[in-house]
Amino acid sequence: MAEIIQRDGTWAFDGSTVRITPGRHRSVPLFRQTYGEISVPLEAVSGVVYEPERKRGRLRMRLREGADPLLQATGGRLPEAADPYRLTVDGDRSGVAEYVVAEIRQSLLLDQVPKEPTKTYLLPGPPVPVSVRSSDGTVSFDGTQVRVDWADTSDRVKRATGPRIIGVGDVVQVEWLPNSGREDGFLRFVTRETVFSKLPAERDPYALDLWGSVRRDLLTALVAAAVTARLPHPSTRPGTEYADRDRNRAAVPVPRRSGDHHDVLLRRLRELGELHRDGVLTDEEFTRTKAAVLRSF
Repeated sequence: MAEIIQRDGTWAFDGSTVRITPGRHRSVPLFRQTYGEISVPLEAVSGVVYEPERKRGRLRMRLREGADPLLQATGGRLPEAADPYRLTVDGDRSGVAEYVVAEIRQSLLLDQVPKEPTKTYLLPGPPVPVSVRSSDGTVSFDGTQVRVDWADTSDRVKRATGPRIIGVGDVVQVEWLPNSGREDGFLRFVTRETVFSKLPAERDPYALDLWGSVRRDLLTALVAAAVTARLPHPSTRPGTEYADRDRNRAAVPVPRRSGDHHDVLLRRLRELGELHRDGVLTDEEFTRTKAAVLRSF
């Protein structure tokens, strides 16, 4: 057993699994504390490294592309401090950190673990049910359905449509971008009907606009990962093309346009027209939103 215990958390390796447990100190980000313990099978590991610094160092683990639904959902956009696969190490424990690295590397060599992308998720993702209250509303996932209950501060078009319930079978892709404090983020559930509709997150009834507490809004990545874990793996998803946007981001599925996108456009325009007639949308709001929908097609 190779183990290192720090205020930031604990890594324990038994030869087949790396068990990562976040620390309980207040300096540990809320995201890591909420995500909890992660058991990483050796076959999911691409590499591990210890980076020494003057007073402290860092353990970092790299996973094989496609192995983890959390990394797939977040696309490498998690803030560094919230990354569950890193550990801050005190300078006087650098020897222990290097020993843990050596043990994991040796096992990777002995087991001949490949570094190529995986064809299935090797980690289960966050457990369900999971529910997060964000700046735009509360999003919940029970393993089969996503439910969004809008906040009082949500756009009135969203509030007028009521709670949004989406079956996981209707979800094509989950898009997530963190709230940086300088720019808003979003959590969007792309469905078969909305795949070509790119309304702004603040007006999209299938998206949460993340503009409030960065610390709290970051937890929406848990829902994004839990839903992603239950979608077809990117390597086996039919009718998609993949673009490796950069080395630090997961391959993002790009759906091909289907022949029925015209019907989707007409349906979206009818919905906007009904909201306009019912007085939910003003003339200006209707014109602006209609233009955004037409541009997206």
